[in-house]
Amino acid sequence: MTELWQQRWPSCPPVGYKLRDPYRNVWVRFHSLPESKRYAEDESEYTVVLERYNTVLGELFAGADVYVITPLWTTEAEVPSSQAVTGYWQSLLVEDDPDPEFRTYCHLFAARRPWRRGCIDELLRDIADDRVAGVLITDTRMQRIHHPYDGGADVFLATSEERDRMRDRHADWLSRHPSGL
Repeated sequence: MTELWQQRWPSCPPVGYKLRDPYRNVWVRFHSLPESKRYAEDESEYTVVLERYNTVLGELFAGADVYVITPLWTTEAEVPSSQAVTGYWQSLLVEDDPDPEFRTYCHLFAARRPWRRGCIDELLRDIADDRVAGVLITDTRMQRIHHPYDGGADVFLATSEERDRMRDRHADWLSRHPSGL
């Protein structure tokens, strides 16, 4: 997986919030709720959030296997023994501080699974509620990435043309801000 990532996304480690700047030419952001509302307040709004996540994920990965990559953020270089389970991918030093107490590591875990609508709804709901952050969903060739966050999703496509087509299909889910945020 590491070699694939480095071939496709060489300008950035697999950390969702760091992808946008180096890959702006293939990036689009979709908001989870109308008028860029950040958090769902009732079940009807959660239905909209999950519908939007699953619609884009289905367009990206229908009929394919995906990696669901989840991070564990710590101040320790070693993976905590309680977390050292199947699926460990790699650890990254994300914030290098001279004081070891302020260094930040991101330990990444990857699970391969066939994509089907709704298969990660529980995780997506946790993301929408800001209980989980930093998840990446990618095809097994790592050509496309879906990075859901509380309020929407950053999506990275294989080409700018593909990005434009997806952006145009869901234009009413875009931010009105000129930067796309």
